[in-house]
Amino acid sequence: MWKRNFMFRSTEAIPLKESENQLFHDTDPAMDSAGLQLEKFLSVWIQGEGEDETPTAFTNMYVRTATLDFAKRVGFLQPLQGRTHQIKQLLTLGQKQFLQNWLATEAPQAWEATDEHFKMLFELD
Repeated sequence: MWKRNFMFRSTEAIPLKESENQLFHDTDPAMDSAGLQLEKFLSVWIQGEGEDETPTAFTNMYVRTATLDFAKRVGFLQPLQGRTHQIKQLLTLGQKQFLQNWLATEAPQAWEATDEHFKMLFELD
């Protein structure tokens, strides 16, 4: 199975260089948000058929919101959302455009082999 994570600040259209695993690996779960300087993020996981760096088709997308206090190294990761309407509501127009462009450019054969239901997640409604 192929998978890739894109970590966006909540309103930005270009992802961070770090993945969810890199940002949240050494953080503790926040028990209370009092006194924290939390930044909001959107974590997007895309899965597909294929191996390592070479997808052959994209099959699933999951999105979750996250918050992180960089100074105190604590944060919240919400559960993954995989339903079409949830994904469409969470992603901004710019994030949808970035992801679609990245998938179609980085793995054009995989994008062409992907079914229409997955591609509908990127509709710019």
